[in-house]
Amino acid sequence: MSDAHIDNLQRARAQLIEQRRSFVQVLAGPYDRGKTEQARENFVEIQAAIESIDRAIEDEQGSRRDAIGYRGRTVDS
Repeated sequence: MSDAHIDNLQRARAQLIEQRRSFVQVLAGPYDRGKTEQARENFVEIQAAIESIDRAIEDEQGSRRDAIGYRGRTVDS
């Protein structure tokens, strides 16, 4: 697998973290009916996306390790 896939996932993760931080600022502020609830829902959605990206990064890294390990084997291995 290409490092480009992992790089793209890491950039997407960084952008989501910035979005999450903006929602945290709203949640840390005074309660504002509607706005606070929306920020909470968005925070949970963004956090789930970050965790999904983390799993995708692990999968890409595992696929790369598997491909490297497979190429290193011979028929007798």
